[in-house]
Amino acid sequence: MYLSPRLLLIDEMGYIPFEPMEAQVFFQLISKRYDRGSPIIVTSNKSYGDWGSIFGDPIIAAVILDRLLHRSVTVNIRGESYRLREKRRAGILPPKREVTPAK
Repeated sequence: MYLSPRLLLIDEMGYIPFEPMEAQVFFQLISKRYDRGSPIIVTSNKSYGDWGSIFGDPIIAAVILDRLLHRSVTVNIRGESYRLREKRRAGILPPKREVTPAK
């Protein structure tokens, strides 16, 4: 089912950690799509160094990242999320405090 789409989008990678069997199945999915040259887009708020905790094993994280990053582009977006920004505009959250450098 996940092998057939021309593009696979995986949103919020790492929001919920994988169980060991889930990590193995996810590796198989990534590996098969990699062999086919099928594109994958992954979003995450975790750095690559934290992916060992997502999969519960730094080795499987390394082999997954190896395949994901081989022919990829990484876009690092910094700053407040769209959702938080909209909540601040609506007055649901307090305004963001500006940090001023120490003198």
